Parts: sequence; structure tokens; C-alpha cells
Amino acid sequence: MKRELIQTGDGSWTIQLPDWDEQYHSKHGAIAEAKYVFIKQGLQHKHELGSFLSLSVLEIGFGTGLNALLSLGFAKDHKIELHYTGMEAFPVAEQEWQAMRYPEDLGMPLADFQAMHEGPWEQPLSIDPLFTLTKQQRTFDQLDAEQAFDLIYFDAFGPRVQPELWHRDILEKTFNALKPGGVWVSYCAKGDVRRDLQSLGFEVERLDGPPGKRHMLRATKP
Repeated sequence: MKRELIQTGDGSWTIQLPDWDEQYHSKHGAIAEAKYVFIKQGLQHKHELGSFLSLSVLEIGFGTGLNALLSLGFAKDHKIELHYTGMEAFPVAEQEWQAMRYPEDLGMPLADFQAMHEGPWEQPLSIDPLFTLTKQQRTFDQLDAEQAFDLIYFDAFGPRVQPELWHRDILEKTFNALKPGGVWVSYCAKGDVRRDLQSLGFEVERLDGPPGKRHMLRATKP
């Protein structure tokens, strides 16, 4: 499938799949979307619920590594230890992640971003004393964790192009993977997804969305 690099509305870059008319991040702003959806409404929200010293995070769709890089920045700024797991069936190519320029845009060390992508898969890698990354190359239906995570970033391609990634069976796996009180966040606000999350037992909030989107979803496991 054809892949192109495009500059988004806030000046940051992402990967576009023109055959699907789909992008890895919002065309209205890759960094802006990630900061708002996954950091502000996810990681910051969860941290503020209990001022945790350590949190375990699962990202469904590691992709370009932008969410992981922003989470590393949050860990350093707030002196919180993060154990970060990123699931990705199809890792991005070296020339693609190198072209993203996220460390430059965020004022963060390039070496950290390189380590995230060049490090081994399927084993923990210490990027920083406060940040351990484990990358798993597998499809989302292979998630089999039980009460292992405090927070899940659900960042799959949208249900318009890959509806199978948003089926109730997949969402149930994420419910099972969360600890009680765990938080699930996504840029998606589709009604079917919201209703499936509620039917699984999540307490679901429809929040204002990032630039270019009206709404997003945040769900909490009781």
C-alpha cells in the first residue's frame, strides 16, 4: 500500500495512506492531537486521580512512536515512572520515523526517539531511569493481558477503514487488560464504540475533541 509523508496543520508530520484516505495522526495537527487525547485526557488525567509514582501504559498502535515520546516527556517532567508497552503489527520503516522530526519539534533528545525505534522487540528496554519500553510486534487480537495496565491508549486506524480493530471482542480484551480504576482513551467518538464500551462495564465519557474533531472518548474501568 502506498505511503506518503505529509505535514499536518500544526506543522508536525505524519504518514498518510492515500488508498484509504487515512493518516497515522490527525491531519489537523499530529502533535496537537496526541498531546490532547493521550497525554492531557489520558496520562495527565490518570496521574491527577492519585498522584501515582508509577504507572503502566499500553498503547494499541505504537506507530510512529509519537505517543511514547510524549509520555516519556511527561514522565521526566512529573518524576513518575512509566512502564510502557506498545503493540504494533506493522512497524514503520526507518526512513519514515527519521523523517517525523518529533524530537526537534518537541525539544527532546533525538537519542531517546532513536532508542525507541532501534531497540529490540519483545523485551524491556530502559530509555530513561523513569521510562521502560516494551515493544510487541503482534496484532491486536493477540492481546491477552489480565489487569496489567493502568492506562490504555487506543490509537488504531479508524473504524471507517479497519472496523475489525474496533469490534467488541477487541474492546473486551482491553477491558480485561486494565486494572480496576484503569483508564482507556481514544480519539474516536463513534456511537457504536461508545455503546460497546458501556456494555462491557466501562464508565464512558464523551469529551471535547482535539483540533478538527468534535469529540473523543474516555472510559474508566470501575
